[in-house]
Amino acid sequence: MTDAIPQAVEGNVPQASPRDRLMDAATRLFCKNGINATGIDAIVAEAVTAKPTLYKHFKSKNDLVEAVLEAEGKVWRGWFIAAIERAATPREKLDSIFPALKKWFGEEGYTGCVFINAVGEHPKDETRLRDLTMRHKSFVLSHVAGLARAAGAKKPEFLAHQIGLLMDGAIVAAMVTRDPTVADAAGMAANALLDEACGPIRVRRTRRSGLQGGAAALAKEDLSVVD
Repeated sequence: MTDAIPQAVEGNVPQASPRDRLMDAATRLFCKNGINATGIDAIVAEAVTAKPTLYKHFKSKNDLVEAVLEAEGKVWRGWFIAAIERAATPREKLDSIFPALKKWFGEEGYTGCVFINAVGEHPKDETRLRDLTMRHKSFVLSHVAGLARAAGAKKPEFLAHQIGLLMDGAIVAAMVTRDPTVADAAGMAANALLDEACGPIRVRRTRRSGLQGGAAALAKEDLSVVD
């Protein structure tokens, strides 16, 4: 998997089934314009199909919305886990979270989190979308908590919750400002939390050789704590 989140192919793929075309069209329009601002007519036109075809596969627009969220959530979680799991150690994987998010924020089609957006534009007493969102968040936080536990955190679930808050804040800030570097600020805050919970990360630091006389001794490697 590449660093970028897989995106739906623009345009219509002749080999795609009507259901796939409807899903792709709805995903593009929901992410670009919002769920409430996207009507059934726009979706079927984008998918080059007809209303009876849509209602053959989905009982209502709400069912289509839920299908899109579930599919998008699965893709995002797969990308996110793959992106941070490339690192070698649990701490390095945790440190990879915000650099990975920064790459996502920098994508031309970045529109934020589909779950945050969906909950934000629906009535606050709506439960179905909130439940889908909580399942998505619980999966992500559970994985982060597992890494925190492996990295030595005494309260891994609490640390995961803290990191999750920073993730959500960065996702929204990047959508509003269109500035991918908000991930850097969130990452610095996360590093402080990780250092407090797991201890400062230890790295191998190599000093330059090439000095003369006694200074040449500084060329050897040592293992030291980064403050």
